Amino acid sequence: MNTKTFQKISYGLYVVASKKPEFLNGQIANTVFQVASDPPIIAVSINKKNLTHECIETSKIFSISILSKDTPLEFIGWLGFRTGREVKKFEKVQYRIGVIGSPIVLDYAVGYFECELEKEIDVITHTVFFGRVREAEIISEADPMTYDYYHKIKGGKTQERAPTFIKT
Repeated sequence: MNTKTFQKISYGLYVVASKKPEFLNGQIANTVFQVASDPPIIAVSINKKNLTHECIETSKIFSISILSKDTPLEFIGWLGFRTGREVKKFEKVQYRIGVIGSPIVLDYAVGYFECELEKEIDVITHTVFFGRVREAEIISEADPMTYDYYHKIKGGKTQERAPTFIKT
């Protein structure tokens, strides 16, 4: 099997954020997709080892910020290659608290969704969280970043816990 074929699937690049009572956390994700329109439901796949996973399970809410093409690698690295168990990620990002209480990352975002957890499905190393969209806004008309652009133009790397990680 040619595992590089998986890299040909189209993805975007997003910040998925949630909270626990004592702190906020977020991470970079590329597996976000709309699964229904009435009511609007969005799914995201999160590694079970990630702190964001614990936050979503605890609070039952999450946000998804759609990143723009001009998002610097340092920003992606801060949210995607560090754990909230060791650093307070929200000290270095602009955010606001949404209508249902989710932290929403505003830096480099072209838009966001705020979701209440409807269902989750265990998929061995990850959980797919399905969220009912409670709020959605466009922040900028900038082009969203694709995962392909992140790798080819920005020279980005993939975090080992990402669903799209391929061991070489």
